[in-house]
Amino acid sequence: RALLALLLAAGALGKPTVRQERARPGAAQHEDRPGFQYDHEAFLGKEEARSFDQLSPEESRERLGKIVDRIDDNKDGYITTEELKTWIKRVQKRYIYENVAKVWKDYDLNKDDKIAWEEYKQATYGYYL
Repeated sequence: RALLALLLAAGALGKPTVRQERARPGAAQHEDRPGFQYDHEAFLGKEEARSFDQLSPEESRERLGKIVDRIDDNKDGYITTEELKTWIKRVQKRYIYENVAKVWKDYDLNKDDKIAWEEYKQATYGYYL
């Protein structure tokens, strides 16, 4: 519950508008896209992150609280690094499957649930051929 209180308190401050440094001076830096949207998408998934952008701060806190409860697999009131890693992997895997389904639909021009080489070339290179 301590993490939930921390997340709720951070949410009360509003959405950040400028990227702030997240590492201690001298600590190893990781490569990251600028801005907070990348983190939102990694944590929530692309579509869910977009829906959060449309919510009021109160609605965001309520929905985030529900998500935190889902992340806490052992229901001990705390989120471990492993629980967070598992959650992010789950979200990213869902995004990959959704993306593959969309691309498949776009490439399967004759809708036979197969992508022939000609369909692939047409969908990929289109007017260049």
